[in-house]
Amino acid sequence: MRILFHHRIASRDGQAVHIEELIAALERDGHETLLVGPKGLMAAGFGSSNPIVDGVKRWIPAVLYELLEIAYSARAFLRLRAAVRTYRPDVVYERFSLFLFAGIWMRQFSEVPILLEVNSPLYEERMKNDGLRLHRFGRWAQRLLWRRVDHVLPVTDVLARTVAEYGVPPSRITVIPNGINPDRFGAVPDTESAKAALGLPPRLVLGFTGFVRGWNAVHRLIDFVAEHHTKHDLHVLIVGDGPAREDLIRHAEMRGVADRLTITGIVERDDVARYVAAFDIAMLPGITPYSSPLKLFEYLQLGRVIVGPDSENIREIVTHGHDALLFDPDREGALEETLLRLCTDPALRTRLGQQAPKTIVEKSLTWGRNAERVVAIAEAAIRQNRRPAAADAEPSGSRG
Repeated sequence: MRILFHHRIASRDGQAVHIEELIAALERDGHETLLVGPKGLMAAGFGSSNPIVDGVKRWIPAVLYELLEIAYSARAFLRLRAAVRTYRPDVVYERFSLFLFAGIWMRQFSEVPILLEVNSPLYEERMKNDGLRLHRFGRWAQRLLWRRVDHVLPVTDVLARTVAEYGVPPSRITVIPNGINPDRFGAVPDTESAKAALGLPPRLVLGFTGFVRGWNAVHRLIDFVAEHHTKHDLHVLIVGDGPAREDLIRHAEMRGVADRLTITGIVERDDVARYVAAFDIAMLPGITPYSSPLKLFEYLQLGRVIVGPDSENIREIVTHGHDALLFDPDREGALEETLLRLCTDPALRTRLGQQAPKTIVEKSLTWGRNAERVVAIAEAAIRQNRRPAAADAEPSGSRG
């Protein structure tokens, strides 16, 4: 199959990981792919972003930036239409962006079906986080984009319900969570060797990977270490960077545990495994309720002991007491109680860690399996597209 990937992402982070890993899995299965989107992004270093986009967003009024997003669709449409004419794909796989209309415009002029990957309800997310100015138009755009494509691929059941609420029939919605490429995590050191290689003391390490924002609630890990480090020799290892970095450092200094906090900064993808291997307990202290966190699959594959919120999207992947411990995010002290339980029960840590990679296998949580499902959905969409044409041709032939 020939698959054209279309996107408008402006930073090489988890968004790019999803695209890159799915493309790699499809190509391993013998399919051809073409990536169409902002130039140069995939060749940039991990964690990088488009400086022009960053500057424009920082210095112009929000409403003007949103208008520029809409205007970008015209340029993207010309690029996409040219790619479709030249490459002649069997299907277009697009990553949902709120004001990216190029795909559905192209669909008006082509019989090539579009599969739309949806990682978040961007209208609701942007209304909450950055105060979307064109809010009525944004809601209309989200509804239009979700309803005009051939199939929608949300990453969680929670998100699938939101897609359905916008009027998309269940028959055109298939949940495909994020996944893992086990080959990327083959040869990793044992936990104590990983700590030594990173220059960490032989402490019980509470680890977190990703972009640290306020809502990640990583500061609670620092508070926990401050409260319990005299009885349990604890250390916090953050593999990543983000706007909350300096606040976390100041918080650790204020609590008197600055020497028990390590923040690595941005780590290239191929190096992440050897850092996560140093975790005794892998943390998901705070997440959005509709997401499919990439770090969760990495933690599972590497056999880490996982602590996360008892939310529906997390329960779609792991089971409390089986391959993770989940805490009530609405109950004060629940996270800390869960951590304390693990600190005092090494046998429980061993059991959870041993089960974690088995969950990847048992639930087929790999990019390879995701690629197979995408191909099956694409084939069905192609057949559906051809059906009306065949139906129209049959009476004409019988009359002849």
